[in-house]
Amino acid sequence: MKKNALVSIIMPAYDAAVHITESIASVQEQTFGNWELLVIDDASRDKTPQIVEDLMATDDRITLHRLPTNQGAGFARNIGIKASKGDYISFLDADDLWFPQKLEIQLDFMQKSGANVCFSNYELITEEGISQGQQIKALENLPFKKLLRANYVGNLTGIYNSKKLGKIYCPLIRKRQDWGLWLLAVRKAGGAKGILEPLAKYRVRKNSISANKKEMLVYNYRVYRKVLKFSALKSLFWMGMFLWEQFFVKSQQKVLLKE
Repeated sequence: MKKNALVSIIMPAYDAAVHITESIASVQEQTFGNWELLVIDDASRDKTPQIVEDLMATDDRITLHRLPTNQGAGFARNIGIKASKGDYISFLDADDLWFPQKLEIQLDFMQKSGANVCFSNYELITEEGISQGQQIKALENLPFKKLLRANYVGNLTGIYNSKKLGKIYCPLIRKRQDWGLWLLAVRKAGGAKGILEPLAKYRVRKNSISANKKEMLVYNYRVYRKVLKFSALKSLFWMGMFLWEQFFVKSQQKVLLKE
């Protein structure tokens, strides 16, 4: 692992005061310490920016960018990506958590495997932070055509080599921008590699986009049409592939944790 490599961590935050301290602490507890955390406050109405400013006073690896109006997570992530200085770019939302060795394991794996895009398993927790006893399994090898069928990259586990691939930005659509970003990254990298152990914890929120199946389909179509520039007919074809993959293949990705 290149110990002098800098990892940029992009954290969009909107009214995240309840969880953001814990999320940032999971970054500060990383066994790999050469990182910068760019928190982009998306016009929060609570004390999110004040909390971040307090943490900045004791850790100069943390920076805060404040947006005057709410623009959505994708726009906020792009502000962070543009300002980032790292050799690698990774993402963590302001309510999710990393395991302490997350970055160290991924950087070592990427150097040894030659992967320019990497992701991993992750555990599911409730809004209160209680384990649901389940984890989402990563695929060991993820080609672009497989990612076209469904989003197999947990955004909180994803990392890409910006030194090799250049900066890859979120498409400016309101939802499913994370899938759009990883589609662009995986296509450019010629595939992605998965680490088959959990390196993060995802907080399952009520009324999330993934829970609203009809709305998810609308935004999936927009990914095919607006992000990948597929024709209407080709987009409909891949929508059919998505439905099959989502309900008959990807459902097997969720497994019970071993006790």
